[in-house]
Amino acid sequence: MADISSMQAEVRERVGKGSARATRREGRVPAVVYGLGQSPTTISLAFKHVLKEVNTGRFANTVYELQIGKDTERVIPRDIQYDVVTDFPIHVDFLRISRDTKVAVNVTVRFLNEEECLGLKRGGVLNIVRHELELSCPADAIPEEIEIDLAGLDIGDSVHISSVTLPEGVESTITDRDFTIATIAAPSGGTDDEEEVEGEEGVEGEEGVEGDAEDGEEGNGAE
Repeated sequence: MADISSMQAEVRERVGKGSARATRREGRVPAVVYGLGQSPTTISLAFKHVLKEVNTGRFANTVYELQIGKDTERVIPRDIQYDVVTDFPIHVDFLRISRDTKVAVNVTVRFLNEEECLGLKRGGVLNIVRHELELSCPADAIPEEIEIDLAGLDIGDSVHISSVTLPEGVESTITDRDFTIATIAAPSGGTDDEEEVEGEEGVEGEEGVEGDAEDGEEGNGAE
């Protein structure tokens, strides 16, 4: 499960576009904390720290303990706004969470035992339909990734969400269909067995061509 990280924040006394611009000029990112029936709290965070967390690729799935003065808020990022030119984060919305809070997050899929996958050994190709799964998870128990075992799968086999064992308390947000996560597809040239058969047929065909050529040469000699 993902660890809880800490971030230092400062309260913003003023709000509005002008105040937000001034905050950014000071090298900080304006943000707001909301949820759990409490009034929103406007804060700011060090730009370098936010950028470092965003660059991990796990920012939206990480639970943080925000140190705001003497208070601590346990939160998870819910919305991140980026500058249209620089693509730097310019505003963050944080959701307050409790032990009972469930959140929808995108979790990366990792495939295991490719070397033990029969289909891949036979020249098949792993066709990944979904690199991430949208899951409903307890906020304090978000999995870092979902592992899928490919051992024993053959060409033509598929991995559906129903065959994936999710951690306790975690479930797919898509419940109306058994969607496909990945398939073991045949290579563009066919399987190894098919190529072997085609190769044998090709040899026979070549012998026939050579035979015709010999007949032609004899005919020319007769002329």
